[in-house]
Amino acid sequence: MKLDLDIVRNVAALARIDLTEEEVAIFAHQLGDVLEYAENLQRVNTAQVPPTPYVLPLSNVIRADEVAPGLNADEALANAPDRQGGFFRVRAFFDS
Repeated sequence: MKLDLDIVRNVAALARIDLTEEEVAIFAHQLGDVLEYAENLQRVNTAQVPPTPYVLPLSNVIRADEVAPGLNADEALANAPDRQGGFFRVRAFFDS
């Protein structure tokens, strides 16, 4: 597909890219080749091909959730530097 030089200039202006006339001609040819290839891909019959969200086979590497006993309050607070009953005791952050 041959691209008009004005189209390339317009796209460059929209992208805020300054191109020389030589670059406009080069990009017109290159972008035309890309669009031609995309047109060829559109012609491929993919009716029997299932949708593929990922190109590589993926599997879940995370272990399954299993119910396990949790810690009781004394075990959970065993390493707390300061305790008050069943809670952590922390310094106040705000003055009243």
